[in-house]
Amino acid sequence: MRLITLNRCQPGVKLGKTIRHENGNVLLRQGTELTPSLLASLKKYNIFTIYIEDEESEGIEVIDSIPEELRMEAVHVITDGLNALADSNGKPTITHNMIKTGRALRSFQKVFKEILSCLSENRVALNLLATTKVHDHYLYTHSVNVAIYSCQLAIANGMPIKNIEEIGLGALLHDAGKMYIPLEVINKPDKLTKEEYDQVKAHCELGFEILRKVHEIPIPVSHCALQHHERIDGRGYPRGLKGDEIHRYAKIMSVADVFDALTSHRVYRQAMLPHRALEILYAGCGTQFDTNQVNLFKDAVAIYPQGLTVTLNDGRTGIVCNYDFKAAGRPIVRIIKDEEQQKVTPYEIDLSARANLCLEVVEAEALL
Repeated sequence: MRLITLNRCQPGVKLGKTIRHENGNVLLRQGTELTPSLLASLKKYNIFTIYIEDEESEGIEVIDSIPEELRMEAVHVITDGLNALADSNGKPTITHNMIKTGRALRSFQKVFKEILSCLSENRVALNLLATTKVHDHYLYTHSVNVAIYSCQLAIANGMPIKNIEEIGLGALLHDAGKMYIPLEVINKPDKLTKEEYDQVKAHCELGFEILRKVHEIPIPVSHCALQHHERIDGRGYPRGLKGDEIHRYAKIMSVADVFDALTSHRVYRQAMLPHRALEILYAGCGTQFDTNQVNLFKDAVAIYPQGLTVTLNDGRTGIVCNYDFKAAGRPIVRIIKDEEQQKVTPYEIDLSARANLCLEVVEAEALL
């Protein structure tokens, strides 16, 4: 099984994984033979990538850290919950909104406990990058991804369950303040003006003010919204905290937040290759990020997950078939096309082997 972009998919291949609509309903089931009309229908639903089954990827197993249905449920929960919190601060009817926010928080806690259960039972590297992509609802999918990454990182830190649940809730809600930032600013494709950038930076304090007013939300959760853009060297915002002045949750979340932002498609830029994003995290160690958290993150996340189609810098195309925790960004690749993009009898190369250190992944279209 392998992940490819819909544009690269040829009629006649079999679907490797069931595709669901954003409302959870099944669009196409695993094993369906893809016809031109079915491919056209998927495009209408803004489906960007799909898994397929073919001879070239036979035997490559793709392990989902989080079931797709659970991820979609989490996106729905965060969408409804953030809207409920935003409404509660409009105060049309206080009692009504207390009920709405209470229900929203219970939904957050329920879905996060399910996510935590999956991660606790799954002992392989976290695979969020090679998921079926739909380029919509960035705020909500980003919040869910940051929660999952933060949860995995909290587990790697050996945190107690209570703390993991708090950081998970904090991550789900860390961008709550963006509900009050104009969409034309959030989604502006050009460089922001100083005034617009100040508006965006205000989301930290706005989110904190929203969350601290909800009695059921613990204070450390509120501080996740406030502090996730603080930096170790004190050059972050909104308060310029540094070092141990920054809450431990925020130190974890800032790594997860930046990595997901860099590896996600945005209206103003393409997604970055995962190993390049990891390089940026390492470049910020000791200044922007806590070095220990970046090291733990590298070992917890599959930078190039199994099933991903990649292109190497010598022009060859292959499929990631195995992953080495000790060599982030340098997976084992099953080569299926040569430098001239002609099909070859598949063979494997280990990018972490000494003889192959000059090779690197330069394209993973399905991640972009």
